[in-house]
Amino acid sequence: MIRVLRPRQRPSWQIVAPALLLLCAFAVPGGLIMAGQGEPAFNRIDTTWQAYSFTLHAPFWDAVNVVLNWAGYTGALVSHLVLAAALLIWQRPRAAAFSALAGLSALGLTQLAKALVGRDRPQGAKVLSDTGSYPSGHVSATTAFLVVMALLIGQQWAKVVAVLGILAMMVSRTYLSAHWLSDVLGGACLAAGVVLLLWWPFCDICIQENEIAGRTTIWRARALQRQQEAGQQE
Repeated sequence: MIRVLRPRQRPSWQIVAPALLLLCAFAVPGGLIMAGQGEPAFNRIDTTWQAYSFTLHAPFWDAVNVVLNWAGYTGALVSHLVLAAALLIWQRPRAAAFSALAGLSALGLTQLAKALVGRDRPQGAKVLSDTGSYPSGHVSATTAFLVVMALLIGQQWAKVVAVLGILAMMVSRTYLSAHWLSDVLGGACLAAGVVLLLWWPFCDICIQENEIAGRTTIWRARALQRQQEAGQQE
């Protein structure tokens, strides 16, 4: 945990500016869909991608996407809780609060947006789903968790894993005909924007907390090692 968690300091504008751009990228399509009374505002792109997704169907990919269907929503929420609990155990309560708040905020705003936009889902969905297609809840939950992890870990490999995980969930939701392409893009933009905005006030305190907790854990580990060495000598 000491070596894994290394949140990085960034200028405020490098956090806030991308967050606002992502939220705009979510809000503009949502507004256009609402203006069209719930009909797909990007019909040609959405339907073309949906038609292409049908060509990918195969028993193996069906099985993979059943797993992703669970992991993308229930799994992501459970992962948020496990992460928050682990951070508390490892003496990082503010990082735990950031993780929990990010997950709950992304979930709440996604459900609110679904109700406000009122977009119909594609026909022929392979999984049970709630009402409201824009934005995708699975993509939103997955994005929130992976972006939180990438921010707390602070390493390039974590960013790569986050991007690949988000893309996999986006493809999965369209493969299952649970969402239009614009739905999954909107879910990713909303969650990433919300997490980054929350990271802005939490960044400095999480960095300080991580350093203090790391030094404490190192001290205890060294003390335990000295005790063990003394016991062996006796």
